[in-house]
Amino acid sequence: MRNYDVVGAVIIRDGFVLCAQRGSAGLLGGLWEFPGGKIEPGETPQQALVREIAEELDCFVSVGAEVALTHHQYEFGVVRLQTFYCQLLTGTPSATEHAELRWVAPTDLSALEWAPADIPAVDKIERESVTF
Repeated sequence: MRNYDVVGAVIIRDGFVLCAQRGSAGLLGGLWEFPGGKIEPGETPQQALVREIAEELDCFVSVGAEVALTHHQYEFGVVRLQTFYCQLLTGTPSATEHAELRWVAPTDLSALEWAPADIPAVDKIERESVTF
């Protein structure tokens, strides 16, 4: 079974959380996730997250505290997902790699259909209702 080390950004702005929907084709199609991606060799999780958000959303973030560390076994392998609270520094997120981006109140996150690895972070965010 292949292992994937990935990071996700819980970007909060004006009390809302940025949620990203995967395209309908491919793995986990149509499910919601926190934007991010794979950690490259030599990168810290924080460095990977800054790079991935710049590539995926065309904006820049500062990385804060860890939200959750999740291990989830999918059919294609085991994903180790670290999510971090992030603050938007510059730019406006644009869906360059996702079907849709949506700003959602922390208490409404569970209304979306999330990728399984993201659900522990969703649960924690809903309980804590963190704002920046």
